[in-house]
Amino acid sequence: MWQTVCEIRFTFLLFLILAGLGIIASCGHSENTLRIIHAGSLSVPVAEAADSFETANPGVRILREAWGSKAGARRVSDLDVPCDIFISADYRVIDRFLIPGHALWNISFAGNEMAIVYTHRSRYADEINASNWYKILLREDVVYGRSDPDSDPCGVRAVLVSELAGIYYSDTGLASSILERHKNMIRPKETDLIALLESNALDYIFLYRSVAEQHNLKFVKLPDELNLSLPELNDWYGRATTRVRGGAPGERFTERGEAMVYGITIPLKSKNPELAETFVQFFLSAGGGIDILERNGQNTIVPAVSYSYDNIPEGLKQFALPGN
Repeated sequence: MWQTVCEIRFTFLLFLILAGLGIIASCGHSENTLRIIHAGSLSVPVAEAADSFETANPGVRILREAWGSKAGARRVSDLDVPCDIFISADYRVIDRFLIPGHALWNISFAGNEMAIVYTHRSRYADEINASNWYKILLREDVVYGRSDPDSDPCGVRAVLVSELAGIYYSDTGLASSILERHKNMIRPKETDLIALLESNALDYIFLYRSVAEQHNLKFVKLPDELNLSLPELNDWYGRATTRVRGGAPGERFTERGEAMVYGITIPLKSKNPELAETFVQFFLSAGGGIDILERNGQNTIVPAVSYSYDNIPEGLKQFALPGN
């Protein structure tokens, strides 16, 4: 009798365990779940857009991962991490790391600008401005940080800003002076630096203006010739270059200065491409994600030219223009 009771209890316990595993497995990627991998600089607007979309679509669940865009792209291309939507702080990351093997198209949707960001507690916060920012950074008691160029477009752009500053201020050694200091303060993505800044471990960081505004941080508005914000200055921006890690092991390629443009795509591995397309429509529409982006300090550029226009789903072509 006791053995029978134990067997019944064991069988029931095993049933509960298996059922639980079944529930967990079924939740792994249900038809109402979207997984978004996005640039760290988009954490605030993507979170707002996800909340709005979930509210308008009861039962839909959106899971978000914030990464430096290059590191995020490698999660899609190399690590086979589930991803329904990929959003990059640099449209070129999608072109170089994902198309054609992991995605077929790329829609540009927003811009931004680089800034030198600080708090009221930063050393020389009452002195720094658009003319002397680099002199302040190079003072012996000032500590500043930037993100990793091999993982994050913001890190690449910090290097390019420094290179352009050397040209703009006619100081051939300026870029190396800036970039060789405080290498121990390089982090995987730009938003990793915010906590260090707010705790006063750093005085200044190279960061996007939109992120500074979202976190109520002070910032120096750099000259247009340095802030990588204007496409009409691309010939000037292109005078700055840097070498960065590519998609294949050991590969390096040259990044050239260019006005910053964000891009979005639906990877080929998406489990829910139809729902993903519906979200992208919302994200790129006025009254939806476009308003959220602009409210969070990013200028939007929809529709913009896409050189993969022919591969864009028909329902999304309204947000792009065909390239040459």
